Amino acid sequence: MTMQIVPRARLARRDDREQLAELVNAHLSAVIPGARVSVNTVLASLERQPDEYVVDPWVVERVTIVVEQLDRVVAAAHLQRFAERPAVSEDYRGAGLVQWFLVIPEEDAAADALLRACLAQLAAWDVRIAYADGQLPFPGVFGVPESWPHVRAALERGGFVWDGPAETVLLATTASLPDPALLASDGLAVRRTLGPAGVRFAAERDGSELGSLELDLGAGRAERHAAGVGIAELSDWDVDDEADASVLPWLLAQARAWLELSEVRRLLVAEDADDAESLERLTGLGFRELVTTARGWRRAVR
Repeated sequence: MTMQIVPRARLARRDDREQLAELVNAHLSAVIPGARVSVNTVLASLERQPDEYVVDPWVVERVTIVVEQLDRVVAAAHLQRFAERPAVSEDYRGAGLVQWFLVIPEEDAAADALLRACLAQLAAWDVRIAYADGQLPFPGVFGVPESWPHVRAALERGGFVWDGPAETVLLATTASLPDPALLASDGLAVRRTLGPAGVRFAAERDGSELGSLELDLGAGRAERHAAGVGIAELSDWDVDDEADASVLPWLLAQARAWLELSEVRRLLVAEDADDAESLERLTGLGFRELVTTARGWRRAVR
């Protein structure tokens, strides 16, 4: 006679921390090669998200739920409740968020038990609407990536519907970016300043700006992941190739030189999955597509 193992959902405890980190890192590794975070990073992300300086102050409650089978954590989710006050944007006001929902593949019973517990918590909070995401404490991991089909299936079984955008995450090694030693300047000069999203590089010719990009080097700071990963984000770029096709390669070459001095080995960027032109430009300059991720999952609660 085979004994049926019933998954049990409960609130996370501190002694779950190693298994939680293992579950997070397993999902990270399916999106970004070599991505890994420490136990302390996972625990800190459950308490607050300082990078989300607009949205994080609106959060008034946070709960982490795990599902265990035979004393093993096989699924986990982190939930947030947003305040109902005028300072909170209308989309978030009185809403709930499943910030991430993780489960070992093929553990459908555990996934469904976790969904039931999440929905019960959202109902207890009396939120007007619930959102779901897969935002983990590592750059480039958000939404529901196509490499997590088991998560998507579980959310759909729980009544969540995707009606938002899709983004493609790309990665370049620093060495694969255009080499500054091989590119002629063609009269271009670089102006480096601090921009809103990071270090800003502007390409200028005869005093006129022809394009710019910004690097977020904070993506690679030690508290975000294990030492040695060396990763940054291309947080913004604006170049008109029709005006001068040499500007973007030249700017990426300047970025490469700066990344090498910073001992950063990889550069991430996320683009609109429907923007075929931008994706083609980037893949032609050393980037490769990693994954397409779906953002904007929601479910009516009231």
